[in-house]
Amino acid sequence: MAVLKFTIENNIATISFNRPDKFNSFTQELAFDVQKALDECESSKDVRCIILKGEGKAFCAGQDLAEATDPQGPPLQSIVGKHYNPIIERIRKIEKPIIAAVNGVAAGAGANIALACDIVIATQSAKFIQAFSAIGLIPDSGGTFFLPRLIGAQKALALMMTGDRITAQEAEQMNMIYKAVEDENFETFVAEFAAKIAKMPTKGLGLTKIAVNASFTNNLSQQLALEEELQTIAGSTYDFKEGTQAFLEKRKPTFKGE
Repeated sequence: MAVLKFTIENNIATISFNRPDKFNSFTQELAFDVQKALDECESSKDVRCIILKGEGKAFCAGQDLAEATDPQGPPLQSIVGKHYNPIIERIRKIEKPIIAAVNGVAAGAGANIALACDIVIATQSAKFIQAFSAIGLIPDSGGTFFLPRLIGAQKALALMMTGDRITAQEAEQMNMIYKAVEDENFETFVAEFAAKIAKMPTKGLGLTKIAVNASFTNNLSQQLALEEELQTIAGSTYDFKEGTQAFLEKRKPTFKGE
């Protein structure tokens, strides 16, 4: 059975972790397959929105510890440096919106892969767990970067040190995720949300992502200069011309993502 499902339909790429019997825990094979799928999403003009999700009852339970403790398996440094880090860097680099559709538990690296995405939507029954401290490790996969920026250093450290389970409702309230959705409405909500994003001006959304990424390290003057640069690029796109023309003609725009 393939450990990853990958489809492109109606300009939406869906990347599904497919180890449901292991709560979609990551192995080397799955990590490399995710990297390849993200590369295809980046290069394909047919893709204007990306969904990351898990098959079965979980989003992703993090690293498969059987592989991590196997003397013949990849060393821990390789797991972090060659499996997870390239995934996180791709998620932040790709100039297209990426949605994490968290349908169940998201633990360890699984939680942090979700938090690295542009928008996180979760079922109300989902749980987010910084599970690393339970086995004497530190949060990886960008966890120490994204979580403090989302919820503040003190809350982030408390969750990392205790490994407390956070419900989707709690995660939404503390600004860890965008939205918690009733389980029975989740798939429909995600599908409709992704369809809406896929019809928006993709180039402009990608430039917005560049600006937000840079805001973590830029000072105000640098950020203002970057906004000027990126706005000039956005103003040269087909979608800007279509959007302004549609506004003037009082009609709904038809964006091409160009």
